[in-house]
Amino acid sequence: MKPTYGAVSRYGVVAFGSSLDQVGPFGRTVEDVALAMNALVGAGRDPYDGTSQDCAVDFCEHLHDGVEGRRVGIIPAFMEAEGLTDEVRSAVEGAARALEAQGAKLVEVDLPHLDAAIAAYYVIGPAEAFSNLARFDGIRYGYQEPACPNLDTQSSRSRARGFGAEAKRRQLLGAYLLSSGVYDKYYYAAQKARTLITADYAAAYEACDVILMPSSPRTAWKHGEISDPTQMYLSDLYTISINIAGNGGVSVPLGLGATSRLPVAAQLVGPAFKDRTLLMFAAALERGFADGQTGEPALSVAPDFAGKGGELA
Repeated sequence: MKPTYGAVSRYGVVAFGSSLDQVGPFGRTVEDVALAMNALVGAGRDPYDGTSQDCAVDFCEHLHDGVEGRRVGIIPAFMEAEGLTDEVRSAVEGAARALEAQGAKLVEVDLPHLDAAIAAYYVIGPAEAFSNLARFDGIRYGYQEPACPNLDTQSSRSRARGFGAEAKRRQLLGAYLLSSGVYDKYYYAAQKARTLITADYAAAYEACDVILMPSSPRTAWKHGEISDPTQMYLSDLYTISINIAGNGGVSVPLGLGATSRLPVAAQLVGPAFKDRTLLMFAAALERGFADGQTGEPALSVAPDFAGKGGELA
């Protein structure tokens, strides 16, 4: 689960992208995640994090209330997006039918500026990373290279060896994006796109309680299968936008893909600070794909997505 921005304190977390960084729990079940959220926000607002809000509610209280009469938003354009595999599309359509079978109403919504989300994120994120990670100079913060003759050498060697390839890549990109003559062209445009995406979500939630979409355009890939960073970034197509907008989201396992036999999931996203409602829908989706005999979550089976109803309208 990725809670709403500000719901969970980030005190003690290394700052990467200050307007994007969030803390959220993993769990084997939705109930486990709800219990973890209770522990994370139970103390209320944290004065050590300026973005922290008082979100101390019991996330387990309405977890099993059901979704009858509630509205689930579907984005038709997302289901036809380039790169979305048939395996994932079938799984998400099965998830929609599973919620519909429990009484939820499916409604179409639109997020017209979502195609700019990845571009905006990979401008804002690296720019903030360059600023935040500059403090790791090998003198005051971070890894310190031993036996250096002077401070300049110590700083350069410490940063060269203390950061991994991806952290270096994003800092270099951020340095370029914040440079003179480039900042106005890209960073300002990315912030405008962020405003539009946030407004799109707000408008969509007037018609629905949560939005259902894929977690990833494909099932889990094998270790080392994707080496191109650009292809890796494009896999964030369905998750980036809620980081941009600050809304909450939760990914629910749907078992294994029927063809690849690798994990597949659907994602539910909700309005800001409606994370308890979000978990209620996640629990309903989990029930729809639970093992019929044990009631366990769909973690290691390949459900017959096609057998859960007709085509998704």
